[in-house]
Amino acid sequence: MLTAERHQIILNLLEEQKVVKLQELVDATSSSESTIRRDLSQLEKEKKLKRVHGGAALLNQKREELSMSERSAKNLREKAEIARCAASLVRKGDCIYLDAGTTTMQMISFLNAEDIVVVTNGITHLEALLEKNIPTYIIGGAVKPVTRALIGQGAMRGLEQYRFDKSFIGVNGIHLEYGFTTPDPEEAAVKARAISLAQKAYVLADHTKWGESTFAKIADLDEAIIITDAYGEELLPYKEKTRIEVVET
Repeated sequence: MLTAERHQIILNLLEEQKVVKLQELVDATSSSESTIRRDLSQLEKEKKLKRVHGGAALLNQKREELSMSERSAKNLREKAEIARCAASLVRKGDCIYLDAGTTTMQMISFLNAEDIVVVTNGITHLEALLEKNIPTYIIGGAVKPVTRALIGQGAMRGLEQYRFDKSFIGVNGIHLEYGFTTPDPEEAAVKARAISLAQKAYVLADHTKWGESTFAKIADLDEAIIITDAYGEELLPYKEKTRIEVVET
């Protein structure tokens, strides 16, 4: 089979399934694993897919953004373990920033409410924080319907009132060249400022975010520590740029 034919089969399968395992591609093309790995490497360089552990995935559109309810249903176990790890980093007396997002929201159930203060731009976080009697400040701004996040100039002004021991940030993409990204420039600006106002910043991201880049840049990789469930040799180049904490799921 010609290389171009194999590449077309790989791309067709990705269009149908979004994520394809290496063995599926081997079977579909009657090729060796080493051949398929070379194909995936070439197609990734051409920005036609991204390699993931054990296979390949379709690249998302730069401005594609799922709703809170859609994101809440994805990778629940992985997000819970990432959230548990992140919450374990919060110490008595900390003032922390919790970014809007599904993984940061899961952190709340693991937080020890003793002598901590939370600042957030996540409207969906409020109920859980109040139930745990955690002193909470919400920044101002415009409500973004898709993510239930407060954004815009009001949010930026609100952030300026605070300084944080730790910030916990959600992202849509982690890319070796483009850093941390999200589809909305206004939301990216809020995330970036929250990172800069913290003594330590943590990005919470499951394995689906790696190798992705979306429309608006938040920060360079070295500006935050990453907590993730991803693993494998694909992370090695990233470890040269920042610290990565990998949780077991």
